[in-house]
Amino acid sequence: MRLRIFAALAALSLAALTGCGGQNGTTASSGTLRIMAPAAPGGGWDQTSRTAEQALKSAAPDRKVEVFNVPGAGGTIGLAQLAGEKGNGNLLMTMGLVMVGAIEQNKSKVTLAETTPIAKLTEEYEIVVVPAESPFKTLADMTAAWKADPSKVSISGGSAGGTDHIVAGLMAKAAGVDPKQVNYIANSGGGEALNQLLGNKVSAGISGIGEFAEHVKSGKLRALGVTSGERIEGLDVPTLKEGGLDVELANWRGFVAPGGLSDADKKALTDLVTKMHDSQAWKDAVAKNGWIDSFQTGQQFADYLNAEQTRVKAIIAEMGLVS
Repeated sequence: MRLRIFAALAALSLAALTGCGGQNGTTASSGTLRIMAPAAPGGGWDQTSRTAEQALKSAAPDRKVEVFNVPGAGGTIGLAQLAGEKGNGNLLMTMGLVMVGAIEQNKSKVTLAETTPIAKLTEEYEIVVVPAESPFKTLADMTAAWKADPSKVSISGGSAGGTDHIVAGLMAKAAGVDPKQVNYIANSGGGEALNQLLGNKVSAGISGIGEFAEHVKSGKLRALGVTSGERIEGLDVPTLKEGGLDVELANWRGFVAPGGLSDADKKALTDLVTKMHDSQAWKDAVAKNGWIDSFQTGQQFADYLNAEQTRVKAIIAEMGLVS
């Protein structure tokens, strides 16, 4: 039933786009560049998309750029919409590790094989937080409660099968808890997870550091651990390994375009994104958000994307997230 709903939503999204007029036939060197954030406002893809919008406007002030949101199903609703824009050289979609898992989780008929890889942009470690009023003062406190009764420890994060969910599963496995018993609350955007945490409606939350860092620094949330191998400069938070759970994982994000692009449009988009990456505005934003610059384009990114699909498929299968 859920899959039929996703398919229907994808069809409606595609029909709506067709009805308002796609930009097929335009070239990547002119016209308005549209960046799709395939999630609700407030999450990592939305944040990356809007950061890129501002950096592009700084790097190429004569170019009009706009961001729009297409939430649902871990980005696969947006992916289906992108597939309907074959040959459109004025459209980019922000995506990443979350989408790779969601494609498997949702058994999406449209895959990344139907897109044109443009660039890998950033990597970001995840952070595990609890509300300020939480009885969990350390990761060990949470782990103990988890072992006692997994159902009583609710964890809010992004889409099912995405990076946050994978981290929760890997943490459970490291703690000796059956990953299938994790009480995971999936959301279509980071804003929803944040509201649940600030409203004390969940036990814990997992997301990219950039999405929760300011609330940790303000004291509204308490950080229990980060998924990096070593402590992160400027953030007084222990690693999950220090807290007793042998888990290390970095999320990543990038851009893909519709399939069927001409060589000229692919080059124009790649050159534009490279110009954005080299701008001071982008460098400042990467530093501010605690992102790691991991820029790749061309065949290097395409090869990375293929390898990630194989790796993530194996991880979520082991965790029992797919049947």
